[in-house]
Amino acid sequence: MNVTKQEPNGSGGAVRSCAGCGGRISDRFLLFSMDRYWHTRCLKCSCCQAQLGEIGSTCFSKGGMILCRNDYIRLFGHSGACNACGQSIPASEMVMRAQGNVYHLKCFTCATCRNRLVPGDRFHYVNGTIFCEHDRPGGALLSSHLTPLQSNTLLPDQKV
Repeated sequence: MNVTKQEPNGSGGAVRSCAGCGGRISDRFLLFSMDRYWHTRCLKCSCCQAQLGEIGSTCFSKGGMILCRNDYIRLFGHSGACNACGQSIPASEMVMRAQGNVYHLKCFTCATCRNRLVPGDRFHYVNGTIFCEHDRPGGALLSSHLTPLQSNTLLPDQKV
């Protein structure tokens, strides 16, 4: 969504109300975003509280939140979709993250055994693919879930 600065009361223009605070906008400039008018101080990121008119001309809206670009990417990834299935991730849904990618909880699974990984599980992220600790490529006990693997400096462990 674009944020545009406008003069509120040009030649005979109507008095505008701010979508954020409900107050009358009498500032020299007002912001127009998401089909509503805002005081420059009222259009803020729901996460970091940055004034969006001050930091750029773009803002994002999802799940009732207004977000700056950085917080949108942090919460929903670059596309707002799960990296595994490609489906949209609702704003209210818990997610798993790896290497800047975002996943539905049900989609954060080992590529080999399909076991779901949960917070605290060790995993390996190889060329965009998730492997549990036991199924990492190049591991001596590939596909075996009986004994733990020795650490391998070529494929660093990550923890959810």
